[in-house]
Amino acid sequence: MPDYRVKFATHAIGRVDIQIRSLLDKQQYADPAGVAERLGISSATWPLFGVVWPAGLILAEIMSRFPIAGKRILEVGCGIAVASIVIHQQGGDITASDIHPLAGPFLVKNIALNHFPPIKFQSGNWLTENPLLGKFDLIIGSDVLYESAHPDLLSRFIARHSSAEVEVIIVDAGRGHQSRFTREMIALGYLHSSAKPSPQETKGAYFKGRVLNYQRKLSG
Repeated sequence: MPDYRVKFATHAIGRVDIQIRSLLDKQQYADPAGVAERLGISSATWPLFGVVWPAGLILAEIMSRFPIAGKRILEVGCGIAVASIVIHQQGGDITASDIHPLAGPFLVKNIALNHFPPIKFQSGNWLTENPLLGKFDLIIGSDVLYESAHPDLLSRFIARHSSAEVEVIIVDAGRGHQSRFTREMIALGYLHSSAKPSPQETKGAYFKGRVLNYQRKLSG
């Protein structure tokens, strides 16, 4: 038995109910072999991957209506990966990625819980190269800018894995790093726009963040 507790909840995303197994709360911690610690994940940040955050549900709602046909899609810092599950349910070509050692196992269990076929998952350490990832036409993420180092690290990771023509959608929770991330993305050649999520996407709840959109098309 794991040394952490979980809970189950049903989330209505678009026209589909998604069953999600997540950590019981943000007080959970279990790293007996020190795997997370060696990856730089502290005990304080360890449980953050396993919580269903408002930004993640907004991203999933956006993806439930987004044109995904023919696109190779990557979710960065996926955590519980609700958006990836929604895209997968629609038959999209999605790869979920996260640095946390339990993100993949939690995703496997949630895919099985919803009776979906296996989903692609890769390690997403923004500090290192992962040649198994390749390039993507659409890159998505939610609440991924919560530390001061993240704007630089994430922007460069996205650039490494962007196709020649790419769209990036980040649901930012408003933790104070969005402006610097946007500056980094513009410096890497991306065009930028942003908007508040719609009431349909927030289910009418207050959300202080914004939906960030970046696009880049390389010539030649």
